[in-house]
Amino acid sequence: MTPLHGNILTPAGFIQGSLHFGADGRIAGVTGAPLSAQAARDNGQPLLLPGFIDLHVHGGAGHDIMEGGEAAWHVAHLHAKHGTTSLLATTMTAPQVDLDAAFAALAPLCAAPAPNAARVLGVHLEGPYISEARLGAQPPFARPASLAEIHRLNALAPIRLITLAPEVGGNDALIAELVREGFKVQLGHTTGSYEQGVAALRCGATGFTHLFNAMSPLHHREPGMVGAALAHAEFSELIPDLLHVHPGAIRTALRAIPKLYCVTDSTAAAGMPDGDYKLGRHTVTKCMGGVRLADGTLAGSVLSMDQALRNLVDTLGLDLADASRRVSTYAADHLGLTDRGRLQAGAWADVVQLDAALQVQGVWVQGTAVAM
Repeated sequence: MTPLHGNILTPAGFIQGSLHFGADGRIAGVTGAPLSAQAARDNGQPLLLPGFIDLHVHGGAGHDIMEGGEAAWHVAHLHAKHGTTSLLATTMTAPQVDLDAAFAALAPLCAAPAPNAARVLGVHLEGPYISEARLGAQPPFARPASLAEIHRLNALAPIRLITLAPEVGGNDALIAELVREGFKVQLGHTTGSYEQGVAALRCGATGFTHLFNAMSPLHHREPGMVGAALAHAEFSELIPDLLHVHPGAIRTALRAIPKLYCVTDSTAAAGMPDGDYKLGRHTVTKCMGGVRLADGTLAGSVLSMDQALRNLVDTLGLDLADASRRVSTYAADHLGLTDRGRLQAGAWADVVQLDAALQVQGVWVQGTAVAM
């Protein structure tokens, strides 16, 4: 296969050279000479970064993951065009019958790559094991966690990440068992206290769902779930659309959480004109760059990962290598994937090509170009 040439961001920094594809969809090698990050932005050569990894995707291109059918392919196709090379299809809090249908539809995409689409690595089960008092934009079908339900859903399509509220009856006692069985657990949509958050981390929870949103806030005498994250977390999601979280709060989290990583929490409205769209059993409205319920509650986003990268660099002032890790590498690390989120020999050839303005020029998923 023809190699890619340009300024390549490797785990050791930028090099100007060539990235070689193997026949197996992995990177056969990266060759070239080191150059500074500033030179990489200034010398006019294409920027080659690890493909973006989004662990929280509800929809896009007018389609919602909970629809079933071919909705997930349309979602994965839209996000691939914006540089996302792998993602977790994220379900909503819903009755059992809705979740069963969504999982059954996701099974084929989780089992094998689809053409012109991001690789669907599995499912992020965001609810239903959350607090009724912190639903955010989730429909009102919250309930305590059930191992039997998790096992049944996982048999349909692989669950890679589970969001739960540790204070909801019995959820805290299940965390250690879920972790022993290989599930990643993170805390979200929760009224839990600082102490409950710390206890959940000690039981094996490893992250937080869309930090700051739909969780008990930080107060200097009651640190809340946000305080537990800022004081103790290694990993956490954050939505950097500059609507969900103020840039000052993002900067606080960046200083506190070593592997803070970005998600879109995107909805069916992503990539679409203003109007009404589905989010699970809710109808949401896209207007003025955001998505809201009828009462004004933020309901996911229309963010893409390439825009997330630009927000990190252009608004928050991160250097490109750091920003790249936060839209790719750290998400892979959270899932325990050492062969994604980095451009090095043996890793999957998931690559995004950008120009100097960080606009997407090309995307490769496991070595295959995405039709733009």
